[in-house]
Amino acid sequence: MDKNSLYPQALDLLQRLIAIPSFSREEDKTADVIAAFLQSKGVAVNRKFNNVWAFNKHFDPSLPTLLLNSHHDTVKPNTGYTRNPFAATVEDGKLYGLGSNDAGGCLVSLLATFLYFYEEQDLKYNLVYAATAEEEISGRNGLELILPELGELEAAIVGEPTLMHLAVAEKGLLVLDCVAKGRSGHAAREEGLNAIYEALPDITWFQTYRFPNVSEHLGPVKMSVTMIEAGSQHNVVPDKCKFTVDVRLTDAYSMEEVLEVIRQHVKAEVTPRSMRLKPSSIPMEHPLVQAGIALGRTTYGSPTTSDQALLSIPSLKLGPGDSARSHMADEFIYLQEIEEGIALYIDILERVVK
Repeated sequence: MDKNSLYPQALDLLQRLIAIPSFSREEDKTADVIAAFLQSKGVAVNRKFNNVWAFNKHFDPSLPTLLLNSHHDTVKPNTGYTRNPFAATVEDGKLYGLGSNDAGGCLVSLLATFLYFYEEQDLKYNLVYAATAEEEISGRNGLELILPELGELEAAIVGEPTLMHLAVAEKGLLVLDCVAKGRSGHAAREEGLNAIYEALPDITWFQTYRFPNVSEHLGPVKMSVTMIEAGSQHNVVPDKCKFTVDVRLTDAYSMEEVLEVIRQHVKAEVTPRSMRLKPSSIPMEHPLVQAGIALGRTTYGSPTTSDQALLSIPSLKLGPGDSARSHMADEFIYLQEIEEGIALYIDILERVVK
């Protein structure tokens, strides 16, 4: 496809998407629009629930496959909005609207990039583009649902706003429900075993323990006790104290290793809510990273979680827009960021797939 026509088409598509509410689990209408847009370009489209994906025209099963992925669901607009979040207004070089920055700009820029390479022959990689749902809630009917449909993947670019710099590692998330147990009794007498007191040494351990291995890009594993619940009335010694721990993992440890260390050090019963959102990384020597560096992009570790957490392959988080604008009131993306994003995605892939 002609490179010069990509940006105006991507911008028009993004404005249409912003105008349609697409909260997590309610993305059917934006999935319709994305599928119809691809079909209008002669692309064979696949769909499962609110996920849409397509393979390059000359897909070769003998070649490795590179995934280009971003999400089309949004959070709900916060109360600070002064603009219509669905108006998709352009002012002073900015496109305003819910999902414009997170991650609409990435979504349409990757789609434009996919179309640019769609009819190319003799590529070193197959390309598969996936516009997925439920990213904002880490839902099970998003990227995770369709991964088996995509076949064996070699690597991925996950479109999230990074100012088109290279997020070569991303923290994982482990939420732990902990229960310290005691024995009920009357608070006025020396009865029972206070579960709150039983929990205190564990809570102090979570506050003070430092995992010895520190990630080059993500720093240390971070643990925070964020919720606590105990007791039913003032004169009863509680027999149970529940508390929640937010653990941000790095690529220095597997999720299983972190959980084992925690269970070795605390008395409380520890139950992970999920083991799905793993830390992710890509080797610095990977062709995608080297191509980005050659084009003047810097590398860093991302503290935020994305659909990268669901991938077990090397993945690079990269996209137009700024993570600091995600979920803010009157969300926007600069038009120039979209134009530059398409150009940079193409330039990076030119160095890898040709």
